[in-house]
Amino acid sequence: MRYRKVPDETVRRMPLYLRGVRVLSERGQSNICSKSLADYLGVSAWQIRKDFSYFGELGKPGVGYDTSKLDKQIRRILNLVRSHSVVLIGVGNLGSAILSFTGFGQYGFNIIAAFDCDANVIGKKKGHVVVDDVSEISRLKKNSVDLGIIAVPASAAQEIADVLVSIGIKGILNFAPVYISVPKKVKIVTIDIAIELARLPYYMSSGQSQGAWE
Repeated sequence: MRYRKVPDETVRRMPLYLRGVRVLSERGQSNICSKSLADYLGVSAWQIRKDFSYFGELGKPGVGYDTSKLDKQIRRILNLVRSHSVVLIGVGNLGSAILSFTGFGQYGFNIIAAFDCDANVIGKKKGHVVVDDVSEISRLKKNSVDLGIIAVPASAAQEIADVLVSIGIKGILNFAPVYISVPKKVKIVTIDIAIELARLPYYMSSGQSQGAWE
């Protein structure tokens, strides 16, 4: 399902809302209001209502949101109603940590393959997959893999991205600290940990505070 004129910041916050709804539901809350969700997540109730307004009526005024229904609605908005197969390129320290992370499953992400160019890593089992030689990545053309994770040095990131695009990957999560060019049909999200860390001193010196998802 597609929606028009939805700000990227709103899309960024939707997974946060999904996680909050799930936690509150697990705590036995079958119905919640925007304030209770905001209090749990550390954001404003106004922001939640504004973000939800882009997607129609997700709840009832004065009544709130049915947590089970809201969970399904947000999953549909984010296209998480089906599982997504993921390929990881780069199994160094960061890549190994990614393979060990168990939180992807709750959103329907399954890393089905991992590739590297290091002979000391190739053929070894990392997490639940055996690492393959990156030169064999073209074999994934026969599989239904639509998402890729890049965890390689900056110097190799663009080349890896080009390969992922050539085999039909539609979305890329990039951890390399470099700008990557991809066709408009491919969505890429870059997470530069050093840059994110560099933001913190500003808020420390200015005395400004941040919300949970800024």
